[in-house]
Amino acid sequence: MTSDFAAGNYRFIPAVFQYSGGVAANPGYEIERVRFDKWVPLAEGFAQIAKYIQAAGRPLTSFCACELRSPAAFTDEGFRNFNLHYVKTLAEWGVYDGKTNPVARSNVCPEIDPPAEPSFYAFSFTRPSQSTTPSFVIAGSGESQEGNASYAERTVRYRDISPEGIAEKVRYVASVMERRMGEFGFGWKDATATQTYTIHDFHHVFADALVRRGAARSGLTWHFARPPVIDLEYEMDCRRVLREVVI
Repeated sequence: MTSDFAAGNYRFIPAVFQYSGGVAANPGYEIERVRFDKWVPLAEGFAQIAKYIQAAGRPLTSFCACELRSPAAFTDEGFRNFNLHYVKTLAEWGVYDGKTNPVARSNVCPEIDPPAEPSFYAFSFTRPSQSTTPSFVIAGSGESQEGNASYAERTVRYRDISPEGIAEKVRYVASVMERRMGEFGFGWKDATATQTYTIHDFHHVFADALVRRGAARSGLTWHFARPPVIDLEYEMDCRRVLREVVI
């Protein structure tokens, strides 16, 4: 179920036009994650990312994942319009071919002190490595099931933020992470970091739905933020990356 993006030296899980379900470096390469010390607006961020990747001696096609921060959750149509704008730069870089997008992504909305415009929080790219240790980045997923229906029609426990509703959302999203890692032959035991995004209390389900299945093996980073589409309440992403820097 994975495809090879030879120009970037990584495999990816085909998903939708705006992002893939996750990426894994090909043998002989590793993924490096770079986090910005301060959020950088989209256009400026793309420029800084290009400069960083090229300074590392890598082609722009090695860009394989990113983490975004947006001012507020989008409507279905608003999210589509944002994504049509976002992929323009990826097309210019030779990453997006107009149909298939190999880049994994998370895009969330901080509840307190959000950015004034969509901005970069972090990005990842591939680089040569003599290590045989694998590396991967799984894209963010909220509690919406895949398909062509509206978010309202495919969201788990839609608009239900009761303790039971949140618990089911958490369990569903954790299973999505497992399924995506499984596409590459990995699991929670391989992940070096897990992030979650919600403004709701999920402590009541944390031990059974996350810790017991290994999702918090390296701890859990909780960002007080909403998923990018209105009425989604819980999102996660995870990764195995041994080289991480802050710029």
